[in-house]
Amino acid sequence: MSGSTYGTIFRISTWGESHGRGLGVVIDGCPAGLPLSTDDIQRFLDRRRPGQSRYATRRSEADQAEILSGVFEGYTTGTPISVLVQNQDQRSRDYGNIKECYRPGHADYTFDTKYGFRDYRGGGRSSGRETIGRTAGGAVACKFLESLGIQFHTYTRSIGDIYIPESDICFDHILQNSLYMPNNHYAQKAMDFLEDCIKNKDSAGGILECVIDGIPAGIGEPVFEKLDASLAKAFMSIGAVKGVEIGDGFAAASSTGSQNNDSLISREGQIQKGSNHAGGILGGISDGSRITIRAAVKPTPSIAQEQHTITKSLENTSLVIAGRHDPVIVPRAVVVAEAMAALTIADLLLINMSSRLDRIIDFYNN
Repeated sequence: MSGSTYGTIFRISTWGESHGRGLGVVIDGCPAGLPLSTDDIQRFLDRRRPGQSRYATRRSEADQAEILSGVFEGYTTGTPISVLVQNQDQRSRDYGNIKECYRPGHADYTFDTKYGFRDYRGGGRSSGRETIGRTAGGAVACKFLESLGIQFHTYTRSIGDIYIPESDICFDHILQNSLYMPNNHYAQKAMDFLEDCIKNKDSAGGILECVIDGIPAGIGEPVFEKLDASLAKAFMSIGAVKGVEIGDGFAAASSTGSQNNDSLISREGQIQKGSNHAGGILGGISDGSRITIRAAVKPTPSIAQEQHTITKSLENTSLVIAGRHDPVIVPRAVVVAEAMAALTIADLLLINMSSRLDRIIDFYNN
C-alpha cells in the first residue's frame, strides 16, 4: 500500500489500523534543537480523543503518546521521531455483521475493489482512527512553527444549519465547549440539534475553519506546489472532508473583480492589504496576511438506521450498523485539520529556504 507518507522535507509516515495493536507516526526532517516533550504531542491527541462528550464515540481510549526515538534530554536530535499510541478498547465483535457486506458511505466497497481484501473491523486504514498518526506529527510541526511566531486558531464553524457569523466568532470560547465552536451560544444550539439527530438515529455534518497568523510572505510555489493547492490536498486527505475553500472561496464566484481584489497599501515601510478576500494567498504564494481555510465535513456514515446495501456476492440486503460512532465528526476533525495545515506549512517553509541565492549565500557566509 502506497500513500501513507506526506511531505518533502518535513515528512511524516503514518501506520496502524483501527483494531490493530496500535497506531503511530515517523516524523522525518524536523530540525535538531526543538524543545519537545510527550506533553506537546498529548495536548493535540487529547483534542481528538474519543469519549470526551456525548457527541463523540464512546470508545474508551487514553490515546497516550509514547516517543520512541528522535528526542534526547528534551530536544529533537534531527533524526526520525517515532511516536506510538496503543489501542486499548477495540470491540471487533461489533463489526461481525459487516464482514460479508459493504457499509453505505464507507470505503468498504472501494477498498475491497482496489486490494481484493479489507480489514472489516472498523475500516482498518480507512478508519478515522488513522488520524492519530497525522495529529501527532502535526503537533511537532506546530511546535516548530510556534518558534517562528506562527499561530493557529481552528474550530467548528457550523454543525448542520447552525452557522456562526463572522461577527460572532470569539476564539476564547473554542475550548469552552465540547464542539470546539468559537461561540458558546451557537454551541448550545448545535448540541440541541445533535440531540435530535441522536434521537432519530441519524448524524450531522458541518464546516471547520482554520485561521493562521504569522506566515511570512513568499511561502509556496507558483505552479504545482501552490500553497493553496497544497493546503487543499492536505485537508482533502482527511477522510470525511468533501470540500475545501480558501478566503472567500465559492463566494468569489458571485463577486466582481472590483469587489474581490484586495487593495495593497504601504504603511511605515510595510505592505498591507485593505481587505483579505484572497485568504492570505496570491498566485499560490503567501502574501503575509491571515490565511483562512474552511472544509466541509460530511455526516458520519455509521448510523443506526436500517440502510440498503449489497453483499460481496452482489446480493441485495439491508444493514443496521452496530458499535460506537460519533453523531458528528467535525469537532474531532478540527485538530486533524490543524495538524495537516501545520505539516504543510512547515514543509513549504523548509523548501522555501532554497528559493533565493542571496539568502543561501548569507546563510553559509555567516
